[in-house]
Amino acid sequence: LINSNPATIMTDTNMADRVYVEPLTVECAARIIEQERPQGLIGTLGGQTGLNLATQLARAGILSRYDVALLGTSLDAIERAEDRERFKETMNAIGEPIPESAIVTSVEEARAFVRTIGYPVIIRPAYTLGGTGGGIAWNEEELRDICTRGLKMSMIHQILLERCVVGMPPTPASPCAPWKTWTRWGFTPATPSWSPPPRPWATRSTRCSAPPP
Repeated sequence: LINSNPATIMTDTNMADRVYVEPLTVECAARIIEQERPQGLIGTLGGQTGLNLATQLARAGILSRYDVALLGTSLDAIERAEDRERFKETMNAIGEPIPESAIVTSVEEARAFVRTIGYPVIIRPAYTLGGTGGGIAWNEEELRDICTRGLKMSMIHQILLERCVVGMPPTPASPCAPWKTWTRWGFTPATPSWSPPPRPWATRSTRCSAPPP
């Protein structure tokens, strides 16, 4: 087990036969893999950091060099979920509608795309924890700031720009499950997180009448 934080329970010796408190970098992980020769690696145990490191180790050829299997979530599944371009391709392949979007690797590319759809737009960096570095841009100044930050924080320097659908009514994607409730949510520009829309926006919800199983 490799963890850079000695204060967490994850570094308890009961968690693994060997515990390394080392920087979570490709170089350190490669050195430990060379020494320990594990049969497999569980990248999902470390959240976004673990996913990124497992991806980097696979791309660098470290896992294949030492015959280490990537257990749990496959590299293809990780890339489909984390790489914004591959995620978009996957949604298109299964016929899932998504907002107009573009994959960009520079602020100028982002500005060019926004000129075709207008503001606001959502910026989503690839391979970041919980959308770190992303946000909603309502004007060019915010677009520059968020894109610059997002490109810097993305492991592959890639961001996805999408037409923002704030305030649009929801469309249920599947039949209403028993005792499930959906509510329309809005984004308050003054806060960095999703929150119930303030008045005078109307909120509505539905509840199925089917009894719980």
